[in-house]
Amino acid sequence: RPGFYVVTPLLLAPGDAVLVQRGWQPRDFMDRARRAPVPTPYGEVEVRGRIAPPPGRLLGLGEGEAGAIRQNLDLAEYSREIGVALRPLSVQQTDGAAASPQATVVTTTAHSADGLLRQWPQPAADVAKHHGYAFQWFALSALIAGLYVWFQLLRPRRHAPQQP
Repeated sequence: RPGFYVVTPLLLAPGDAVLVQRGWQPRDFMDRARRAPVPTPYGEVEVRGRIAPPPGRLLGLGEGEAGAIRQNLDLAEYSREIGVALRPLSVQQTDGAAASPQATVVTTTAHSADGLLRQWPQPAADVAKHHGYAFQWFALSALIAGLYVWFQLLRPRRHAPQQP
């Protein structure tokens, strides 16, 4: 289902901010440029999440994207656009932002109070992928050994002239 990842800069100190990946929002099928409003708390907030790399880049056709909807978000360009230095990392929000440090919003479902979906992809931490790579390399090694034996040892003997 098409949609957007909603990102918001979080001001840490005057002139210093970090990009918060707030969640995913579905796209309006009738009007591609229309976005559903996302409530954004103002003032001092507490955001719970995990440190992550900035949003990845996808194939972009053209340069200099601007506006609320973008295919790719270049941190340097966005930092110049908003006039605040962004740190070279981001925070993937895992719950709702609280308006004061005493109050926290904890959600038990994938959808948060602000309507954003926060089911972030988890990094692969299992060893099955490594077993697959090991099998792949051993299979390629066996193939190379088999081709060497065929082309260097067996095939020349089959096509060698027979001694009477």
